[in-house]
Amino acid sequence: MIENQLIRIIELIGHGDRLSEQDENLLKQDLLATNNHLQFTDIKDLHDLEVGEIDAIIHQRSHLLHLAFSGISQVVTKQNIQLDHPSDVFTLLWYFWIPLAQKLADQQQKLGRPLIQGLLGGQGTGKTTLGIILNILLKHLGKTFLSISLDDLYKTYADRQKLRERRPDLIWRGPPNTHDVDLGLQILQQLRDRNLDQPQPIAIPRFDKSLHNGAGDRIDPEISYGADIVLFEGWFVGMHPLPISAFRNFIPPILSESDREFALECNANLYNYLPLWNYLDSLIVLVPKDYQYSLQWRLEAEHKLIASGKTGMSDREITQFVEYFWKALHPELFLPRLLGNHATSDRFLGDLINPINSDHINRAYPPVDLAIEISRSHLPKRIYRP
Repeated sequence: MIENQLIRIIELIGHGDRLSEQDENLLKQDLLATNNHLQFTDIKDLHDLEVGEIDAIIHQRSHLLHLAFSGISQVVTKQNIQLDHPSDVFTLLWYFWIPLAQKLADQQQKLGRPLIQGLLGGQGTGKTTLGIILNILLKHLGKTFLSISLDDLYKTYADRQKLRERRPDLIWRGPPNTHDVDLGLQILQQLRDRNLDQPQPIAIPRFDKSLHNGAGDRIDPEISYGADIVLFEGWFVGMHPLPISAFRNFIPPILSESDREFALECNANLYNYLPLWNYLDSLIVLVPKDYQYSLQWRLEAEHKLIASGKTGMSDREITQFVEYFWKALHPELFLPRLLGNHATSDRFLGDLINPINSDHINRAYPPVDLAIEISRSHLPKRIYRP
């Protein structure tokens, strides 16, 4: 838990107040004492830095916090992010959002070309919110930003209807094979290889989930001239297929032979997405502390929708919907292959946790750069490098 003294200091920074020498020393001690900062900022050992370099890190973060605080606060309110205390927005910025934005900006600067950052996260983990916040912060860092969802690559409504006629198991859009992978390859290549001196317009596909009574369809593309940092997010972005032996035993909600056949087919279809993942420079994974939070979050969201006077699904329909995705690519089967086995930690930004098993044979490419554990309240609980 972050000490109240530090929260007070971070609040002062956000409001643009001048810090005392004692407050500045406390910030330095906190920066040196928290090992997670070493992993998050790619600095191997802060203790080897000169005093002036430590001061520069704190100054840069303080400056960005002050600049972005107002805009981020509006996002938190608009996105209905539930904070335990209003001051939590300061600590989220200081310990999580700002270092992440700085890390992406530094990576892109070193690459010398657009950075394509993958982001994997299930329902309710905050992919959209994180994209909005990074956009604000990266603008202050002088970087342009573009977010593309795997959802934007869905096949057209007509094509998915034909697909469903052949494969009745594909009740809803979402699983592997419901996307236009070739379109994704074309877009990511254009974004990665764009000419910085003479940028050409790129038609970014967009998808409207409300069309055709919720089945959704493509809409007019968004015209973009590219961006320094491209966030490519989705619920299975970066996932690799598993060996067939991984499906030997039933795991709820995969409880029948037909369920297992569906899971095996979705697993096999992941091979078609591997060329798409090859465009990712790195991968961030949003991991719920309990994967079943996705169902709870979806139920809560639907209840709010109905309470506002709009039409929504019943609890049974929601459960079937969420379990459909678990049957397709079960989190308990796929996420351990990405992350390895880790001990738990209650720290907001926990110390680096090393995998118990150092065998990297089955680790995915692109490598998982960061794993962010998401709490029941949708907020980051800890951050570590797998």
